[in-house]
Amino acid sequence: MEGVLSLISIFLVLVLSGRCSDVYSRNDFPKGFSFGSATSAYQWEGAASEDGKKPSVWDTFLHSHNLDNGDIACDGYHKYKEDVQLMVETGLDAFRFSISWSRLIPNGRGPVNPKGLQFYKNFIQELVTYGIEPHVTLFHYDHPQSLEDEYGGWINSRIIEDFTAYADVCFREFGNHVKFWITINEANIFTIGGYNDGVTPPGRCSSSPGRNCSLGNSSTEPYIVGHNLLLAHASASRLYSQKYKDMQGGCVGFSLFTIGFTPSTSSKDGEIAVQRAKDFFFGWMLGPLIFGEYPDEMKKTVGSRLPVFSLEESQQVKGSSDFIGIIHYLAASVTSIKFKPSLSGHQDFYSDMGASMTYLGNFSAFEYVVAPWAMEGVLEYIRQSYGNPPVYILENGRPLKQDSQLQQKDTPRINYLHSYIGAVLKSIRNGSDTRGYFVWSFMDLYELLRGYEFSFGLYSVNFSDPYRKRSPKLSAYWYTSFLKGNTTFLGSQATMQLQSNSFSSVSS
Repeated sequence: MEGVLSLISIFLVLVLSGRCSDVYSRNDFPKGFSFGSATSAYQWEGAASEDGKKPSVWDTFLHSHNLDNGDIACDGYHKYKEDVQLMVETGLDAFRFSISWSRLIPNGRGPVNPKGLQFYKNFIQELVTYGIEPHVTLFHYDHPQSLEDEYGGWINSRIIEDFTAYADVCFREFGNHVKFWITINEANIFTIGGYNDGVTPPGRCSSSPGRNCSLGNSSTEPYIVGHNLLLAHASASRLYSQKYKDMQGGCVGFSLFTIGFTPSTSSKDGEIAVQRAKDFFFGWMLGPLIFGEYPDEMKKTVGSRLPVFSLEESQQVKGSSDFIGIIHYLAASVTSIKFKPSLSGHQDFYSDMGASMTYLGNFSAFEYVVAPWAMEGVLEYIRQSYGNPPVYILENGRPLKQDSQLQQKDTPRINYLHSYIGAVLKSIRNGSDTRGYFVWSFMDLYELLRGYEFSFGLYSVNFSDPYRKRSPKLSAYWYTSFLKGNTTFLGSQATMQLQSNSFSSVSS
């Protein structure tokens, strides 16, 4: 890759002089700002039933619905050393990944699986050896099926104790090398998908037209689960502060999915609709984490269906997150709707929100609009409304359909990443305390529910090859060039030249 980078560097010097408005470099970011990339356990590891691992809710859900699955995925469980070498070549500062709860503690509680424990120790040690900072997510949608079967998983407050015990094992065993912990991934989307819509594990929702759930209640369970997620996070965070922080010096954060909302009309109703969307999507989790309470609008609308924090719980949740992890891909137009129950006759998250969203672009076809203003808007709203907490952009990226040409010459992904990294820089200059940016994803993965049809990876994976061969895409060369100090750029002419330089060098 070094030869390719030399060609890129020479070209960049020539092309950039007339494109100042498109230019920034890594050096424009604050000292200590981290650039990385990410995967998650179920999407990358494979080895679904090897070495003592037991099923998570993802294993059960996908097999019961006869969908593509992550049984093998990228086979990262066996190929982690090769993948770390790719990270080194790419120039990553940091790498975010998740731990599979059911690989480490197969039954959800009780004995630790020694082979699962050793795998994560080996992987973390490999990262640290090569100077790559591990950012570890404890829960990325995949709690053990045994806990779901025993007491209903996240709908039962018993999971708070089990999650805290699991976190304790992780802090104890890995904390000497891990300084960044994310307790819960995309808490709002996990909750909506799994307990309001029923489209992701554990697949619970109210029965209604368009929904196919045998169990669940969309009017109550999303709020119960969200409440338990916040309390589990706060419990794990308090444990870390009391038992490990002084020795290990790390920090504990919480992540949520964000959307850049824009009103569909310029009327007062449009402004109200956007604020309600922000209260429900952002405030649902950020309100308790920053202020110790749910937003007034949620309490007023949801009423007795919204759990109440005791005084002790409120104090425990408030300030429990050292940073906020942001997952961001999309912008949406918001329209106010009259408050009414859903077709099932029950209120649900969307009817409570009182606003409908239309994603910009074709969301079902994974055609994302390049809207860097949406990223800026999210970061500015968090800065102004929630006291400017430290923020890490834990996921941001552009999917493309699996196609041999698109996989290698993925110029739409380069254009997207360039625009959004530039938006992050602009937000920092406007005062946002954003401290890191992670491209989703480092390589092609099993994409949750979309299987292998679309991919976000900087590196392609040949899923028909038993060895799961990895190959750099144009975006991998681009990101490497940026990370190693070359000025990045945007523009079809420049991107085409980068493409030509990269692949002529690879083929020669």
